[in-house]
Amino acid sequence: MSTIFPKDYHSTLSVKKTEEAIRYIRETFQDEFGKQMNLSRLSAPMFVSKSTGLNDNLNGIETPVSFTMKDLPGQTIEIVHSLAKWKRDALRRYGFGIHEGLYTNMNAIRKDEDLDNFHSIYVDQWDWEKVITEDERNFATLEATVKQIFKVIKHMEDEVWYKYPKAVHHLPKKIHFITTQDLEDRYPTLSPKERENAICKELGAVFLMQIGGKLKSGKRHDGRAPDYDDWKLNGDILFWYEPLQCTLELSSMGIRVDKAALQEQLDLAHATDRLKYPYHQRIIHDEMPFTIGGGIGQSRLCVLLLGKAHVGEVQASVWPQELIDKCEQHQIHLL
Repeated sequence: MSTIFPKDYHSTLSVKKTEEAIRYIRETFQDEFGKQMNLSRLSAPMFVSKSTGLNDNLNGIETPVSFTMKDLPGQTIEIVHSLAKWKRDALRRYGFGIHEGLYTNMNAIRKDEDLDNFHSIYVDQWDWEKVITEDERNFATLEATVKQIFKVIKHMEDEVWYKYPKAVHHLPKKIHFITTQDLEDRYPTLSPKERENAICKELGAVFLMQIGGKLKSGKRHDGRAPDYDDWKLNGDILFWYEPLQCTLELSSMGIRVDKAALQEQLDLAHATDRLKYPYHQRIIHDEMPFTIGGGIGQSRLCVLLLGKAHVGEVQASVWPQELIDKCEQHQIHLL
């Protein structure tokens, strides 16, 4: 998706008021989210050693920003893409119990990101992870968790409406569940992104499930790393975003791989070389807790609730000067 410039756009809030609202949303949401999900806030790394295998490989083609340290000669340090794997290992190391979990303020750099209204090279999200039992690795657990998160988002909408009634963007009352295969069957002539737009425009809010594996057509709906989400038990929380007439993805999440799913997905992805890493070996040897987790975009939540036209209105990043100039022409003031 290239940058969309909505006609006659103007922000209801000034830059100063927007910054005030950003702080309010971030602080209020994380407190309510942690309480409702039984999650403790933990500190998290901005970079990890490549040798641990803990960095998120995303679609496998994005290159992390990396550097070396004088005190660790011969080791490559990578700025995280996300904390998808680190979180699960942290639950193991810190001894979290069943139905206990963590969330953290995750900041990342994805230098290969394609920039548009919702994408920046700077990623800020609440990464979260929670311990479950082996028997809870099923759709019922996934569905209940998604509904719980949606409830917190709706609560946040009410809180923002109370403080900024003229600025809040109102959300649908419920979230619907559909698989990527159902979506392909329903819209066989559309591209994956067009399918998402079509179903979200119809239903308002959707949890699109089972992302990563090939569909009946032989194509994937979207890429997903093979070594954290179980592709049969994952999905994205999507909203129809009326101001831009497109889908906004707020969260990617899922039940994490057990050793069978890890082996199967690494085989499918031709990535069995990752089994050499300590993280992967712990899963193979049943040394990792069973977990569910994901990430919720902080800036995207602010965009969604405040009806903004561009993520650059709620976060400071780097943009091409041509884009900055064009945004100004359309009353979109990037921070």
